[in-house]
Amino acid sequence: MTNALNIIWNPSEGIDLGFFVIRYYSLMFVIAFGLGWFIMKKIFERENESIDHLDTLFIWTVLATLAGARLGHVLFYDWEYYRNHLVETLLPIRENPEGTLFHVFNGWEFTGYTGLASHGAAISIIITMYFFSKNILKKPQMWILDRIVIAVSSGAIFVRLGNFFNSEIVGNVTSSPLGIRFIRDQFSAREAVNATQLASPNEAYNAIATNPQFADLLLQVPTKHPAQLYEAFCYIFVFAILFFLYWKTDAREKSGYLFGLFLVLLWSVRFVVEYVKESQGGFESALGLLSTGQWLSIPFILIGLYFVFTAEKPVHL
Repeated sequence: MTNALNIIWNPSEGIDLGFFVIRYYSLMFVIAFGLGWFIMKKIFERENESIDHLDTLFIWTVLATLAGARLGHVLFYDWEYYRNHLVETLLPIRENPEGTLFHVFNGWEFTGYTGLASHGAAISIIITMYFFSKNILKKPQMWILDRIVIAVSSGAIFVRLGNFFNSEIVGNVTSSPLGIRFIRDQFSAREAVNATQLASPNEAYNAIATNPQFADLLLQVPTKHPAQLYEAFCYIFVFAILFFLYWKTDAREKSGYLFGLFLVLLWSVRFVVEYVKESQGGFESALGLLSTGQWLSIPFILIGLYFVFTAEKPVHL
């Protein structure tokens, strides 16, 4: 569906199985982790590492990613809310007086893990890889970090696609032909139902998007930068560069080089895209000048530059 040069974005929440909906956001995470497992399997085979360690790495990485991303969102972006709703910190639920969780628990609704912060995930993965390399792999931490960043960069692509399906982390209002009308960002489910007087949020959203009767509501939806797609597109190149350097050059022999390059490239992309992204909140109002995402990205970029310029090949005796 298009309006002049702009797309009207109103996807369904996911694949409805009748008794359960597989949300596209969750599906993108499954693809991200699955692809990451496959990439690391190929790396382990090339490096003659035991595949037995791969499943442990997968489990640890999944847990580290979800826990770190969730805590990052809570601490960096929305502590004022979560300090009074601690049960929602790690559980994919939210208080809603009108909701019913799994048709059993009144006053709650299932939301999925929609409040996640990539900076928190990065910190958690780095810490987790220290313990994994020390206790399981029995190799220097930098060995696993130089390799797992290839899988992480591929996963970042699908995470941002998940954000796009969720109509979240949208950009600023724009007149650019690249602009997209995010109906579900403009109207909450309750607002859409109240405005259309239709029974369900999906029916209400679809009516706003397609029914001429609600054209005035559609006009209220501004075109915004699809910041999620900008990031996803750039992450393709981050992944391609790391993948090429690992498989086709001797960069993998320079301890810390690929890890450092990953930090520089990925967080530089994040820093730049933040300029066209709506504010995500956090502590930016206290510091000013830059967004919370930009402030959090700067330390990663600086650390990455350090590893890139100090990376050396190991001495083989």
